[in-house]
Amino acid sequence: MLKQLICYLTIIFLLPVVLKAQLFQRTNYPQQYFQWPVGTKVGIVANFGELRPNHYHMGLDCRTDGRVNVPVYAAAEGYIAKVHIDPTGFGRAIYINHPNGLTTLYAHLNGFYPALEEYITDQQYKKKSWEIDITLPVNFLKVNKGDFIAYSGNTGGSQGPHLHFEIRDTKTDKVLNPLLFGLPIEDNIAPDILRLSVYDRRYSTYEQTPTIFSLKKINGIYQPTTRLLKVNADKISFAISAFDRYSGSTNQNGIFSAELYDNDESIAGFEMDSISYDETRYLNAHIDFKTRNNGGPFLQHLSRLPGYNDGIYKCSKQHDGVIDLRDNEIHHIKVVIKDANQNSSVLSFEVIKFTEGNKNTGFNKRIGQLFKPGNVNIYESESVMLYLPEKCIYDSFHFMMNQSHSGINENIYSVNNENIPIQQYFPIRIKGNFNLKDSNKILMKMMAHGKEKYNKAICKNGWFESSWRDFGKYQLLIDTIPPSVHPIGSFKEGARLSSAGSIMFSASDNGKNIAEFNGLIDGQWILFSNDKKGAFIYKIDKYCTEGEHNLKIIVKDLVGNTTVKNFSFTRQ
Repeated sequence: MLKQLICYLTIIFLLPVVLKAQLFQRTNYPQQYFQWPVGTKVGIVANFGELRPNHYHMGLDCRTDGRVNVPVYAAAEGYIAKVHIDPTGFGRAIYINHPNGLTTLYAHLNGFYPALEEYITDQQYKKKSWEIDITLPVNFLKVNKGDFIAYSGNTGGSQGPHLHFEIRDTKTDKVLNPLLFGLPIEDNIAPDILRLSVYDRRYSTYEQTPTIFSLKKINGIYQPTTRLLKVNADKISFAISAFDRYSGSTNQNGIFSAELYDNDESIAGFEMDSISYDETRYLNAHIDFKTRNNGGPFLQHLSRLPGYNDGIYKCSKQHDGVIDLRDNEIHHIKVVIKDANQNSSVLSFEVIKFTEGNKNTGFNKRIGQLFKPGNVNIYESESVMLYLPEKCIYDSFHFMMNQSHSGINENIYSVNNENIPIQQYFPIRIKGNFNLKDSNKILMKMMAHGKEKYNKAICKNGWFESSWRDFGKYQLLIDTIPPSVHPIGSFKEGARLSSAGSIMFSASDNGKNIAEFNGLIDGQWILFSNDKKGAFIYKIDKYCTEGEHNLKIIVKDLVGNTTVKNFSFTRQ
């Protein structure tokens, strides 16, 4: 009896120490509090933390069987707290606040339930804006668990019909992993690990090409073809490619966590438990951005880059996830990959410093101004100036700028290269030789990642400034051409409309952005939608009565060039 008591007390005494030693402790989220939010068979096409361009996927993409207008239900009781409508993000979205301090989000909707649809339309007319982000009065529109609230759709940035569903902490607005709340998704399949990459951490991860090893599975354990890796570096770090699957699905979804062990000691890792929208762009520090940007696979770093805040990563007090090989000993490395249901896979191998041959890496040949994370980095020349705030970059690199000329147009400035990601917006100034009368008609064009973007450039003492979040090629352009506007379909001057239907227009500005589009019937502003920045569509409503009318369309571009067109029509 005394022996059992001593054993019990020993366990109680040591338990806090054991728990403290763990990198990640599971949060106790309420289980089965939320029901499945859409009226189809339970299934997802994307999970929380999946890797996307410039961001993590921040919720679950719930299947709707490839259809729109599937009923969407309140996942728990509460009240509708906010409604958001935009052309490229969530599309049409509903936020519900719940009594337990959590908020659920339902996005890419086709339409709201009648009472909410009527209220939001009235607010859009009051604000004279189709795009809207409105907070509703507390308990103004209450819902019970399972109440019909909307129809699923494909609006906003959606690439196909589905429901995007999120769970957030109401107070902090931090997004929580919905798979930790006991939703009815069966998963007994461990993640797959595809490849391992190794980095020489004496140098920037952006100024090297990692060594990538394919993996094989032997007796249930993943390992490289060569189990002992010999590397010519004092310090190294690792990244992995992996994905998860769910029972009954072939979709390759994101993994939940990865934990790195050096000689059986847990030293670093990441976990997709919760991410805020302020943090989601840090995905570009979580992955090997250069490799991915050049068409390679997603490689997820197992150690935090120096310019990344804590975020999804945790490290032990003695380590930062970078392995020091200066002891010339063999290091036994293990990586444990888990999904949200705690199914796990293990990668195991050994590594040692290899000093023969004095391999010339070429790192010492780097030229250009050295930019460092955590610092304010400034570049100035006679033609270009830029200012990077201290939390703008994730790893060091040598900054370069090149100038070229494009015929009769202004100079093109290649600012560093597209392989280096940027966290925050930064201002860039370009010297321009324009007449004073043209100074408010100047655009800055940015070319990166195969895309062109435009911002209005603000004139400051002969310099033209705009803010961006990408390195690439920059150019100043004069824009004095107003947008073009054309009716779509059967609508034209003198048209006779039936009692139902819609009026559609296309608007463009030589490939640039449309800043404003407004329609007025007999002087009354009317609601034109613009989902996915496609056609502008007015669904005929109470503001278009029977009889003769005048429709005025007013369109402005980024620098204020304006096109106005008038149409007479009759509604029968």
